[in-house]
Amino acid sequence: MTNLLHAPGFLGTSANFAADMTLLLSILVMGLFSIGFYLARKGRYDAHKWVQTSGAAMNIVLVLWLMLLPYRDFILRDSGGPREGSFYLVTSIHAGVGFLAFILGNFVVLRGHRLVPRKLQFNNYKLFMRTAYGLYLVTTLLGISTYYTWFVATSKPPVF
Repeated sequence: MTNLLHAPGFLGTSANFAADMTLLLSILVMGLFSIGFYLARKGRYDAHKWVQTSGAAMNIVLVLWLMLLPYRDFILRDSGGPREGSFYLVTSIHAGVGFLAFILGNFVVLRGHRLVPRKLQFNNYKLFMRTAYGLYLVTTLLGISTYYTWFVATSKPPVF
């Protein structure tokens, strides 16, 4: 499996297979969240809940497995650096907004399944759901920007 993840990517950039897969799966997750948003607008709340839960679960795997390690290695530890300032700036903004989306989005999912303590539950569910959706949308756009910065625009792309 490790050999596959480190193999050359399939999108024609300097990225490896893992980075290309992460990009496409992140866009898929955003697609699931958008389908869930549509289902909620149509009043299909049970389907909405399970589509959103599936997207959130897939996103947890992406973040914990395929995003945290490259952030640690290439931003915090600066492996292969130094690089252009945009490399660190774009990635850090993506990570910051993504962290907020990750925490709020997973909290909303847990709340939707009634898995949070009563004191932490909120009444204005739409506001929290729409805020999490907006944050995920911005995070996805920042993720595309990060991919471009890392594997197209930088003169020293990360190798992993």
